[in-house]
Amino acid sequence: MFERRTGGSGLLDQIRRDLAYRPRLGRGRRGVRAARRAVPVIAVLLVAVLAADLVVLSQLAGRDPGLVAAGDEGPRAPVAHTGPITPPAGVPTVPSTAGPASGTQDPLPTAAPEPVAPLKAMRRPHLFVVAHRPLSPAVVARAAKVRGIRSVEQADAAEVVLDGKRVQTLGVNPSTFRAYTPRPTATSDRLWRNLAAGEMAVSFVLGNDGGMPLGKTVSAPGHSLRVGAYATMGMGAVDAVVSRTTARALGIPQDNALVVSAPGADTARLRRTLLKILPKGSQVVTVNPVFTAPRQTVWPAEALVSAPQVKAMLTAAIGKLGRPYVWGAEGPDSFDCSGLVQWAFAQAGVKVPRVTHQQFVAGPQVSLSQVQPGDLLFWRHDPTNPGYVSHVAIYWGDGRMLHAPRTGDVVKLVPVTTKNFAGAVRISPQIAARVR
Repeated sequence: MFERRTGGSGLLDQIRRDLAYRPRLGRGRRGVRAARRAVPVIAVLLVAVLAADLVVLSQLAGRDPGLVAAGDEGPRAPVAHTGPITPPAGVPTVPSTAGPASGTQDPLPTAAPEPVAPLKAMRRPHLFVVAHRPLSPAVVARAAKVRGIRSVEQADAAEVVLDGKRVQTLGVNPSTFRAYTPRPTATSDRLWRNLAAGEMAVSFVLGNDGGMPLGKTVSAPGHSLRVGAYATMGMGAVDAVVSRTTARALGIPQDNALVVSAPGADTARLRRTLLKILPKGSQVVTVNPVFTAPRQTVWPAEALVSAPQVKAMLTAAIGKLGRPYVWGAEGPDSFDCSGLVQWAFAQAGVKVPRVTHQQFVAGPQVSLSQVQPGDLLFWRHDPTNPGYVSHVAIYWGDGRMLHAPRTGDVVKLVPVTTKNFAGAVRISPQIAARVR
């Protein structure tokens, strides 16, 4: 089934025979100064490929907190999250003020939450904005008046350290943000009431791979926080959602994010217009971006990673055998799945995107029967969002793959598995550099 990589003209012939470009995107699933020095000025959530696909999997209802989700039938194959985008230089995270032991921190205030308003109308998100400082009411008002924009929703965005893990987190208004989620989520009063009460919803991959199961109390900046629900956030690297009240308590910057609904608008043109209005350095990304593939079906060798690059990448990757899996880690001493891929390719001078679903469109797809060493293998393991590409591994050859599986495990070389297999990709440096 698996073939070795050939060199020279053999590689070129193999490419010309076998490669057909069929990229597709997984659905998805890119401040204010606090009084205490431990709280940073601001943190930025960078999102790259967004899909407005917040799907509630499960909420705790007197069940065993060790259970993953309703309908889950025991442990699943190792999967890993797509990993956060590293903030630019000078943009800190919201750190935890205590160690991993959540018992060393105080729980969040238990004041009665504000009631959650019923769902009135659904709004489809098209663009996501994040800035390095709070967006003023005047800026938000100008954005809302841009031609083609129907509505905007403010939120808080930060990379928060939870149980020692860097987790991209959104603070939202449960009464209004719910309208921007898919209907099953938007109509779940219970989820939004739990968020309003101070609990946190995390993605399936953060819970399953990142060691944050339902019911766990995790250390957060200055507080402890209970995982009250699993939810799949198809917003790039966003893996946790809290209420804005909880976000304040955690020290998350206020009003630095915006969700934009603009049905029928040219999102590329709208993005350019918004960037002229927003503060310098703001990020504007498209929800459910469309990747336009070249028309060619035959690829020359120079359009793909070269044999020397593959050798350098594989040498770097195999040198990390035994290093621990850490959620969001990018090396050189610990990794998550996509972090290992990005780091290994970087050692060969090849720039690839950071997150798994971006790596999935960073080159032409090849059939599993034609994979060669250095190709990337992908899986869809998330039961809350079956279309989301959630794990990546490097094909080593002879039916084996190198990957960073999950929390509690290490980088290892194992046989290739095909359960929930999504596809294989051969990296094209030119395409990989364009994926955002």
